[in-house]
Formats: sequence, structure tokens, C-alpha cells
Amino acid sequence: MEILKDEFGPEYVINIYDPELKMEGFLVIDNTVLGPGKGGIRMTPNVTAEEVFRLARTMTFKNALADLPFGGAKAGIIWKGGTPELKKKFVQSFAKAVKLLTPKKYIAAPDVQTGEQEMQWFVEATGDWRSATGKPANYCMKAFGKTGEKCGIPHEYGSTGFGVAKTAETAAEILGINMNGARVAIHGFGNVGTFAYKFLTQMGAKVIALADAETTIFQESGFDHEVLEKIIKDKKTLKDYPYGQKISAEKFWEVPTDILIPASVTNVINNSNKDKIKTKMIVEAGNIPMSEEIEKEFFKKGVWVVPDFIANAGGVISSYAEYRGYNPKRMMDTIDKKITKNVRIILKKSVSENKNPRDVGMEIAVNRITKKQARY
Repeated sequence: MEILKDEFGPEYVINIYDPELKMEGFLVIDNTVLGPGKGGIRMTPNVTAEEVFRLARTMTFKNALADLPFGGAKAGIIWKGGTPELKKKFVQSFAKAVKLLTPKKYIAAPDVQTGEQEMQWFVEATGDWRSATGKPANYCMKAFGKTGEKCGIPHEYGSTGFGVAKTAETAAEILGINMNGARVAIHGFGNVGTFAYKFLTQMGAKVIALADAETTIFQESGFDHEVLEKIIKDKKTLKDYPYGQKISAEKFWEVPTDILIPASVTNVINNSNKDKIKTKMIVEAGNIPMSEEIEKEFFKKGVWVVPDFIANAGGVISSYAEYRGYNPKRMMDTIDKKITKNVRIILKKSVSENKNPRDVGMEIAVNRITKKQARY
């Protein structure tokens, strides 16, 4: 896929290379009409400028739809693995290279293989507290002109997973799916998947299938919550879960559900498995878990797909809360209010007009951006 150039952007496409470290990275600032470009830094072996652009464009519309004063951006660093010391050097080399653009044009955040520690490294290298969100909770600064401190709000608090669960709960209510006992499958059991599991279980849903990178488990009666919570707390993986039926990765997609949550990698739902899926609703917890063409196919078949830029907006709403200096409770309350409001607007319009939720969401997001553009 080539980088699209249109009325929205991208404003900056920057290739970064550190010849000493052999660090190579990309920053795409897509659109800053609503505010500084906001988006995470992913560190994977095969990340490309094109992939970063796709993600930056998603952030443009995600932030507009969440009604946040942020534009869209994303960054990527080619990371084939190494020591924590080397990773720190890579992150800080990248941070120094984009320093002139932060935070007026770009604000970093966690993404694949980056978390609160990497965000602290980034901020230390730029020398500006505001240049990244998702920093450690014990990494604080004195609030200027006020008593007290502003502290980081790491995504490890579960903001994205909480937002996914609230999305599922709100959408289920509108679509007539009883959340109490609803059969749920979650693909991906990292930060987003584990918290989505936790909050959905608290809402009364029954999670019957889980998958991480190595293990796929089906348990008709629902997972043993106490055992799974201990596995999560001890930072173990699903292979350590002693119950249920271990099934192949391909069989995961054949499990009949009420709600399916892809919370893993890009394009995980594709031509090889799309026709095996039997569900009423898909909540896109991960970024771009399927192509828009496949989303349209599901809609034609009567399967409602709540797209990524609506469903996983909890993370960027958390970023906004940290940027404003909120505490974690106020952050969660803000996610609850914004996610619930936006999902209601989009799903109700989708149902009443029989339109694909992505199309409805895009109309609202584009309208917010173009209205602001028209003022300048």
C-alpha cells in the first residue's frame, strides 16, 4: 500500500536513521487541525512507513470521533530485539531526532512493544514532560502554579481494555444482545485483551475462548476467573492455564459467539478465516484487525462490526486525561462517558439508517475535522 495524499494529509512523513546504532524509524504526522498529532510508537521487526501511515490516519479519525483536541500521528522503530540497554538507546535516539516536533506537532504514546518505561525514556530524551503520555504512575512533575504533582497514567491501568468492554456493553444494549451470559471470544491476551476479559467478566459476560501468540483455549463453561487472574498477575501466559480444551489457532475462529473481540495484530481476520466466523458482533480492540472490504462483507451478512477507531479509543482518551493532569479515577470516568456517548450516537444511527458503523463514524469524524479546517 502506498501512502495516500489527500485533503487530510499527511503533513509530515519522516524517515529517521542513526548510522551509529543502525536504528531506523518512521514518524507520520497525518493531520493537526484539531491539535497536536497523537499516536503511539511501535517497535517491531517489519514496521514500515506505509504501515505507520495507515495507523496515523486511523488516529486522525479516532481522535476526532472521541472529540479530543488531538490530531493523528504514529511512529515506528524497526526493532529486531536486543537488550533493554539497546532498546533504551533506540528509543532515545528516535526521541532526539523528533524532539523539535514535540509536543506542538507530535505527542508519543505506548504501542506494540512499548510501554510506560519506553515513554519515560522518550520524555527524558526530549526533555519535555508533555512529549509523551502513558508514563509510569510514579514518574511525576510539579504542577506549575499549583500544589501537588502531575503523574503519568500508564496504559497498564487498563484504559484501552476498559474502553473495549464499555463499547461491547453499550453496543450489545443497542443491538439487543443480553450481556449477562453473552458468549465472548478474545483473540490476543496482552494488555488490551486481559483487561477486556476482566471488565467484560465483571459485566456478566461469559468468555469461552482465549488466544495468545502460543496458546488457544476453549472452555464452554467460561474460564476460572481466580486462576486466570493469578496467571495475569504473575505475568504468565495462557499455556499455564490448566483447564479447558487446547485447540488449534485456526479453530479459534470457528467458535460460535455473541461477541468476538480481535485484540491482537493487524489483519488477523482475513480471507483464510472470515467465512468460519459465527458471531453477532465484532468489537475491534486491535488496530486494523481486518480490511474495510471484509468489514463490509460482515455487515452484509448481518454481523455488526464496531471499528477500531471507536472501540479502542480508551487508550487515547487516557492519554488526554494524563495530558490534562487527571487522576486515574477521573481518567476512567472520562473514558466511560466518552465511549458510551460515541458508541450510542454511531450505533443508533447505523441501526436506524442501516449503514455500516465505520461509514457512520467516518462521517462524524470527517465533519468535525472539515468544520475546524473551514475556520482557517
